[in-house]
Amino acid sequence: MATPEYIKSLIRSHSSKEPERFYTIALQLAAHEARQGHQVLAQEIRQIVEAERKKNASNVIPFPVDLKGMIQQVFPDDRKNTLILPNELLQRIEQVIHEYLQRDKLKSHGLIHRKKLLLLGPPGTGKTMTARVLAKELDLPLHIVQVDRLMTRYMGETSAKLRQIFDLMQTQPGVYLFDEFDAIGGNRASDSDVGEMRRVVSAFLQFIENEDSDNLILGASNNQKLLDPAMFRRFDDILSYNIPTGEEAKRLISDTLNIYMAPNFAWKTVLSKAIGLSHADIVMACKDALKSAILADVNLIKPTDLIRFLTQRQK
Repeated sequence: MATPEYIKSLIRSHSSKEPERFYTIALQLAAHEARQGHQVLAQEIRQIVEAERKKNASNVIPFPVDLKGMIQQVFPDDRKNTLILPNELLQRIEQVIHEYLQRDKLKSHGLIHRKKLLLLGPPGTGKTMTARVLAKELDLPLHIVQVDRLMTRYMGETSAKLRQIFDLMQTQPGVYLFDEFDAIGGNRASDSDVGEMRRVVSAFLQFIENEDSDNLILGASNNQKLLDPAMFRRFDDILSYNIPTGEEAKRLISDTLNIYMAPNFAWKTVLSKAIGLSHADIVMACKDALKSAILADVNLIKPTDLIRFLTQRQK
């Protein structure tokens, strides 16, 4: 039986003509019914939502012509269990998901869910994967802003395109990821900075401060030292990523190789070769070992096989 909160949220989202919110709440209701043991009803609700989404896919508002090629829209399939990160970081990501799903309840008490996140850490440590997981768990499209294509040498043009992106957020629900964020969020006090870049940073600060949609806005940077200090105050939460620990590397390898791992895997030797590698490096080394085994018609991967590719990644 649907709870009063779900019913009220469904009515509000339908009345305000917000289909994505309506679908999200309906899927929450399906999950609630599944927890109550009503599996058939839960599956029927999911099927209805999926059918309605497909039917309305052609009605999605297109990106403005000026922004085509600058925003990549994807629909990830990555769930929370694909993230192998420290427990504290996983809990904070879970809090973002929980607050988003309960945002109407927070609004009724004058509060706003966490929606502006700054992701900081070395390349390949899970920042983009986090954006993909958030999009999947919240059943939203992921809009990846191609920052390199956003930047131009013409005065005022980059700021104008930024304004178009933030205007787009009012009509296109989703998770918006500004990757390589330091390109537009760089320190205005830098000696190498130019006047136009200062204007871009100032424009972004103004846009993100005034942004009032329910969308998640993520800025991802490999080097926080390059960011303007004012950026940190504009985000609701700052998530820091690091090179995986030995235990995290072990889980990455186990999850990727799975049934292809040879028995009595020499973990100590393997993990010693993974020290200093990012999550992405370790996963790619595992996939290289898998491809090599498949092409050689080998059913099991031995530690020496994986060590060879981990060593290559180290170099």
